[in-house]
Amino acid sequence: MELKDKVPPHNQEAEQATIGAMLLDWNAVDEVVSYLHSSHFYDQRNQIIFDSLVHLSESSVKGDMLTLIDDLQKKGKLEAAGGVSYISALTDQVPTSSNIDYYAKIVLDQATRRNLIKISQDIKAFSFDETQPSRRILEEAEQRIFSLTDANAGSQILEMKDVIPPAIQLIDTRYKNKNSFSGIPSGFTELDSMTSGFQNSEMIIVGARPSMGKTALALSMMQNIAVENHIPCGFFSLEMSSGQIVQRLLSQVARIPSTKLRSGMLKIQDFTMLQNAAGMCYEAPLYICDTPNMKLLDLRTMARRMKSVMGVKIIFIDYIGLITSENADAPMYEQQSAISKSLKSLARELEIPIVVLCQVARTAEGNEPGLNELRGSGSIEQDADMVIFIHGDRKRAQQEGEENNGVLDRKLIVAKQRNGPIGEVELYFLSSYTKFENKARGGE
Repeated sequence: MELKDKVPPHNQEAEQATIGAMLLDWNAVDEVVSYLHSSHFYDQRNQIIFDSLVHLSESSVKGDMLTLIDDLQKKGKLEAAGGVSYISALTDQVPTSSNIDYYAKIVLDQATRRNLIKISQDIKAFSFDETQPSRRILEEAEQRIFSLTDANAGSQILEMKDVIPPAIQLIDTRYKNKNSFSGIPSGFTELDSMTSGFQNSEMIIVGARPSMGKTALALSMMQNIAVENHIPCGFFSLEMSSGQIVQRLLSQVARIPSTKLRSGMLKIQDFTMLQNAAGMCYEAPLYICDTPNMKLLDLRTMARRMKSVMGVKIIFIDYIGLITSENADAPMYEQQSAISKSLKSLARELEIPIVVLCQVARTAEGNEPGLNELRGSGSIEQDADMVIFIHGDRKRAQQEGEENNGVLDRKLIVAKQRNGPIGEVELYFLSSYTKFENKARGGE
């Protein structure tokens, strides 16, 4: 028998046992409705009966044989549900309701298999449709598989006896490792003390006016994360090429002015420092994607690949305003809102921090920026778990930079942090190397 002729996966006995257990013990209904739905049943009669039992539960009516039959009669669905004879026989299929979770999980497993078959058939049909771009088919396949995984995860209620031991163990681990952070450290001491590092599943927004050092800050963080500490890191550069990114990174690591690298005006000793820096960067688990005007679907697909294949622990995106929405006809506000929500959901899906660079409005020029000045959409402020602004006085900085060999004062403003304090962090910006450093070292 060919695959297409096979009966879809199902277990009639488990379906009947689940409903029978619900009829035997009304309290058992609440045990399964949190993760089981009528669509998970293969037999249409069982679908109708399950929906009726859920309806009775929502109406605060105790479900038993009589109330179920009465509800089905009122809806005109008694015969479609198999009639009185079929319903009466359901409790004969199960001696006790204590195993309802076991029966229900079998029903869910069979439904998952049917859904996988349906998804694979749809993907096959999409693949033969030449009007559909292959990247859209891939994204659709990934989304449907992940949504199926999320649906099966279900919700659960935890008792304190379940959550206290791991919480105490985490606190004890932090006590024994006082210098470590629960998240990925940026390398900036005061910022990491305030945030405990960038946390998994969080979207961190770094906002600033143009030329205030958004990319420099991201590269400085990546140097600390990937080059110094060998933590796998992904970087989406939608504005600069990979060659430009590498040159700036080499300038930071070697501490050779970027103008020298661009002009070629190097000294013999510079090549030694450059060679050492190149060796450090060569071994760093840093992965760069420099596609300009990258579409949101492509970015999500590439990010998943970075996580699953390269094992990245954090991703940087430079910057949100250059991501192309799939719905290009929608108003810009709606496009930016959709992109922001998608990046936040991606961080949760991959369970890693995603740091997104963002421009702020012109009204922030010369002033400390506020959350309402994030450019593009108010949704960015809402979706972000943390918002960090880079602030500095351009005119004053230029004058001080000339007096201090290009060492400028910059301030990081943590304007929002869901799970921690807000505040300010003072840094040095070494303009020659386009690099941020802690003040303790930057003046060396």
